[in-house]
This record gives sequence, structure tokens and C-alpha cells, in this order.
Amino acid sequence: MTPQSNSRSSAVTESTGNPFLDSIRLPEESTIPEANNQELTQDDFFSLLSQQLSMQDPFKPVDNDQMIAQMASFSTVDGIGKLNEEIVNLNAVMTSSQALQASGLVGQKVLIPSDTGHISAEDPHLKGIVSTPEAIDDITVRIEDEKGQLIKTFTVDGSAGGNIDVSWDGLDKDGEPVASGNYSIKASGRVDGKSEDLAVSTYAHVTSVSLGTASTGAILNLRGIGGIKIGDVLAVSET
Repeated sequence: MTPQSNSRSSAVTESTGNPFLDSIRLPEESTIPEANNQELTQDDFFSLLSQQLSMQDPFKPVDNDQMIAQMASFSTVDGIGKLNEEIVNLNAVMTSSQALQASGLVGQKVLIPSDTGHISAEDPHLKGIVSTPEAIDDITVRIEDEKGQLIKTFTVDGSAGGNIDVSWDGLDKDGEPVASGNYSIKASGRVDGKSEDLAVSTYAHVTSVSLGTASTGAILNLRGIGGIKIGDVLAVSET
């Protein structure tokens, strides 16, 4: 006798050597349990409701308000589940749309909340914004390399107050071009008679755009800097 199998079990028979006994012997079954789906669907709910109605006490039937409340509760849960699915799909569409719009920033410069910028042969200048709480006659600007070593010092006029444009030509204190790499713009000035460090933002070149996720949105990849969320960009500048 050959082994038989179906979706739930497989029959296994061992020979005894006696044709008569083998012919009347029942096969042994090894049961393979099916995958158990714990999720209740709308059909399952209505099956349970129908079973409940069929087995209720005819002298004490289920109250109509209670039945309606059960149906309303399930409909609410089912609706929330479908709404969550739609929101996930909508987030995916919005993320793709945002990345498509952000692709227009490739090749542009964006202002980011960081005092570090990138110098290269293609773009040997570094520009940024110094934010001041009040008008400052002279703002001291220090350019430092990645190791924190001082490259150059100069001053800019901060008498207008607010956001002050600052630009570095990529030359060191001896007038020689610096090597490609990341450099920081540090700024300080006298506020209320005391010297204070000032907030600095720098411009970075957008090289590409990544899709990101629904929580992060599109990611702008900046030359020499890395990635930044599009929502963190402060401003967009001409190339």
C-alpha cells in the first residue's frame, strides 16, 4: 500500500510481512495542523451573530439596542482598519510626490541649520547667514577646518541686525586656496557689552534626492555634507 497525503494529514503504513494483515490494517496518520489565522473578518462576525440569534432563549431574546450596539461596534472597528490602510497608501503617495517636487532642487543651493559647509574645486566659495539678536557693529568671523584649526579670521558689518550675509572666498590667511573639504563658519560679537557666539547657517549644494519614508519625507543629499530632511531646509538660493 502506498502512502497517501492531503492538505491536513499524511498516511503512513508499515508492512507486517503478512498480506492478509496488511490488507485489513488501518493506516497511521500524522496530522499536520493548518495555519491558524487569528484575524476575525466581517463574515466571521455575522456568523457569530447568526449563531447567537439561533441559540438565544425565545423567552429572553437579545435586546435590539444591544444587537445594534454590537453591529455598530464592529462596523466602527472595521472602518478604522480600512481608514488606516488608506492613510498608509496616502502617505506613500505623498512621499513619492514630495520626492518628485524636491527633485527640482537638484543643482540648487539650500540654507541648512549648520555652521559647516563644503569647499570643492567646482565651488570654492562658502556662504552663510549669521543671525544676530540685535545690531552689532562688527561681527568676527572665524573659518575652521574639520580638525578645528583656525584658517582665517575677518569681520563683517552687523549694524543692520537680524540675518547678516557672510561669504568666504576659500583662501587662507596667506591668500592661498585651501584644499577641498568641510569647513566651519564661527561668528561672535558683543551683545549687551559681552562677547557671545552667534548662530550660523550655511548654504549647501543639492546633488540628489532620496525618497525617504513617510515619517522623514524626502531627503536632500548635499555635496560633502550628507542627507537632510527637506523639512529642515531654511531657504533656497540660486546656484
